[in-house]
Amino acid sequence: MDTAECLKRVRERNPLVHHITNYVTVNDCANACLAVGGSPVMADALEEAADMSGISDALVLNIGTLNADKVKAMILAGKAANKKGIPVIFDPVGCGATSFRNRMAEELLKQVHMAVIRGNVSEIQSLAGKDAQTKGVDAGTTSGLDEAAATAKALALREKCIVIISGAKDIITDGNTTILITNGCPEMAQITGSGCMCTTVVGTFCAACPENLLDASKAAMMAMGISGEKAWAAYGVQGLGHFHMGLIDYLGKIDEEMIAKDGHFENG
Repeated sequence: MDTAECLKRVRERNPLVHHITNYVTVNDCANACLAVGGSPVMADALEEAADMSGISDALVLNIGTLNADKVKAMILAGKAANKKGIPVIFDPVGCGATSFRNRMAEELLKQVHMAVIRGNVSEIQSLAGKDAQTKGVDAGTTSGLDEAAATAKALALREKCIVIISGAKDIITDGNTTILITNGCPEMAQITGSGCMCTTVVGTFCAACPENLLDASKAAMMAMGISGEKAWAAYGVQGLGHFHMGLIDYLGKIDEEMIAKDGHFENG
């Protein structure tokens, strides 16, 4: 599927994306979803998590601010999403940082089939069972691109899903086909919420294009990267706060022509 066509479908379909996510960045995620063309709902109560997934087009699970009840809600929502056949997008924020976080991530993978997993290299390494250093929610010591791609492929095959590693080059793979996205800018790592927003954008594109999750993920990562580039060029001189707001601005402004013209990728 053409990447521009994926964006067109998001705007036409206005998919409902259920989030059980990180309370540090929940507002950023809601605004990112709205800006790119989706409709967000944030419902983590045990009493309604499954019902909300039952009326949604995709489910985003983000373990950034973790507790046992939230994981229970994620499992209920995830099972409902799996039953309905809508994609579940998992962001293993901080995986590798603590044994509790690692156990909860493993339990989620055991209980829920994830359609897409998106994280930084340390988080994906940890989820794949490799030794990795995680500093807070940021990548610590990282391996080379080839090793990171190999880890992503292995995890994708193990979990039968798409795996995305965000970085200077974003890696997207289903275990067989691998795509490298070169859009984005380093300053995106300096604002809270850019990774969480990225997962939301992936979830929104997958909600609109569930029949081709690899292309949907590619288009989403391009849209996020291009928006970051343009926001930094327009607002960076004013500081990170303006850049943060500008990222939402450009997620709303991005169009099919922009993705076709400014999107950069190569086969891995």
